[in-house]
Amino acid sequence: MPELPTPRGPLSASVLALLRADPADRADPDVADPYGDDLQLALYCCYELHYRGFDDVPDDREWDPVLLDLRAGLERRFLGALRADVPAGGGLDETVAELLVEPVDARGVSHHLRRDGTAEQVREYVALRSLYHLKEADPQAWVIARLDGPAKAALVTVEHDEYGGGDPTRMHSHLFAEMMRALDLDARYGAYLDAAPAQVLAEVNLMSLCGLHRGLRGALVGQFAAVELTSSPGSDRIVRAMRRLGLPEAAVRFYDEHVEADAVHEQLVRRGVIAPLVAAEPDLAADIVFGIRASGLLAERTDSLLLTRWAQGRGALRPPLAATPAAHGS
Repeated sequence: MPELPTPRGPLSASVLALLRADPADRADPDVADPYGDDLQLALYCCYELHYRGFDDVPDDREWDPVLLDLRAGLERRFLGALRADVPAGGGLDETVAELLVEPVDARGVSHHLRRDGTAEQVREYVALRSLYHLKEADPQAWVIARLDGPAKAALVTVEHDEYGGGDPTRMHSHLFAEMMRALDLDARYGAYLDAAPAQVLAEVNLMSLCGLHRGLRGALVGQFAAVELTSSPGSDRIVRAMRRLGLPEAAVRFYDEHVEADAVHEQLVRRGVIAPLVAAEPDLAADIVFGIRASGLLAERTDSLLLTRWAQGRGALRPPLAATPAAHGS
């Protein structure tokens, strides 16, 4: 289990103190930056109790009423900001169709890495993505029990692939850890939590938020759709970047797997999950659109941060990757 991170402000200090069973002053989430380091780290630490927890933090902290009350305030602040900031758009069909067509002038991180990225920038990107990919598909697994019929069956089919189709060596989280070791990165779960900026934490927090609330099940399906419908081209660009840079083939395997797998998942999610789900519960269409657009908003914030820092000749991690010791844990 990972160690507790360093606090980044009064909210995360309150959460970490509660996790240690220390006296804590109650900070007010309503005055915090909803996308800032302090709130996002505090929320991430609350959610991590529902995954693998932290070293020296008792398991029963997962349902501590004081922590849950504080988490509820953090969630209201974050979700309120997302609902205010997510751009308005068309209906579900139009929103899904937008995911299937990449703009000709697209300039995201994967485009930069394919054309001009350095090996160190690839390593930074992988280190940051480890906050999700070392628990890949776990947030989405929460929605299985909240679905029924064809939508549930199709979602389980996608999740089965994410977990290696029954082969633990093919689990996507395992392949990601192998890639990290090939790139001389620390492959221990949660190793880069202290290094991850708020923008990266917010993307993972959106998944956890939607997964833990039945009322946001449509939004989680939308988030999952946003990833699965756009992953294949982006993965292909990263494969091309790694091969251009001469990185080890073991590093390429994870994204190479996603080029083919997510092309199949795109069809399953669209036709097997979204279509029957909306047919059974039409009111969820707006929530699915919200999940898609919220995911896109947060992804754009991360891309903007990374591209800006790299253009300035700076690293994307806090602290820089060079100051983060590499290890080869599993």
